[in-house]
Amino acid sequence: MNNMLQASLLTLNKSEVILKQLSNTQLSDTSVSPYYSSIGSHLRHILDFYDCIFKSPSHNEVDLTARSRNKAVEENCHEALNYLKDIIDNLKAFQFKEAQIVHVIDDLGTGKIEIPYTYGALLSQANSHTIHHYAIVNYIFDRLHIKINDSDFGFNPSTPKESLINK
Repeated sequence: MNNMLQASLLTLNKSEVILKQLSNTQLSDTSVSPYYSSIGSHLRHILDFYDCIFKSPSHNEVDLTARSRNKAVEENCHEALNYLKDIIDNLKAFQFKEAQIVHVIDDLGTGKIEIPYTYGALLSQANSHTIHHYAIVNYIFDRLHIKINDSDFGFNPSTPKESLINK
């Protein structure tokens, strides 16, 4: 299996561990300032990013603005686990060449634009995007006093381990 896929699977598997520890109330809690977003909204957003890759009508275009935004995934751990399983299954079956060009449609704040990527770059971005949202989720965990058994959750793999020990 490709290293890009392995990295994404390793990162996404952390979502399963989290979802099996949370209640629906914790998943959907929007009480944490300053953004009042929930753990579920971040997990759904992560999975939507990958879903856009797999739901592409063609193999050379991905529209990152065409997210499903299924509210049930944000509020129900079982729904979120099912969505995660679908994404992981699709990722395991995904056939691509890292250097293959894919046209990505996104909105960077000025309307939709088309950006040439490679599949390697797109999957790398998806993985980094996931880790970034895990950092925000980790902040929400802290404010909600939820403890998880993963000392490097929300940290980029390049973060020096000493930083994790001193937190």
